[in-house]
Amino acid sequence: MPGQVAAVSRNEVYSFSKPNRDSITLLTGLGVEGDVHAGETIRHQFRMTYEPDLPNLRQVHLMHEELFDELALKGFKVSAGQLGENITTRGVDLLGLPTGALLHLGEQAVLEVTGLRNPCSKINDFRKGLLGEVFAMDPLSGEFIFKCGVMAVVRHGGTVRPDDSIRVEPPSLPHRPLERV
Repeated sequence: MPGQVAAVSRNEVYSFSKPNRDSITLLTGLGVEGDVHAGETIRHQFRMTYEPDLPNLRQVHLMHEELFDELALKGFKVSAGQLGENITTRGVDLLGLPTGALLHLGEQAVLEVTGLRNPCSKINDFRKGLLGEVFAMDPLSGEFIFKCGVMAVVRHGGTVRPDDSIRVEPPSLPHRPLERV
């Protein structure tokens, strides 16, 4: 069963949260039209100061709505766009995707997954104690598990709306696990 777009969000200015919209337009090689993070080179506010010419591997931020359900069980009320994501999904194991997986959204848009979102300390400014809930330690490997969704680049533009379907196309083998970008 394909996944689904639960919500879409963008913001023209740097702000932790992004307002929900009726639709967003993805621009090939750039990101979300009208979003502050769109561009060919890094647009992350902090990283622009020391890596301004690197390619923007964080054009679109996707987060799984199931995380909000998990956080609600721990007393944190969080909804779409509040953690800065552009696309909130339902029914897609975003964190289990390999690097390079393609996400077909709606009729035209295609995203390529580039890596995990690295949660920042601003999450605690949004909700005190939330940062500790969006990552965990894997008891077997001792590695951190980051739960704040994935980052992607736009391979084919198009309009994306809530309720659009999401189809995952895995990359060729061997698969590379997601790393922080």
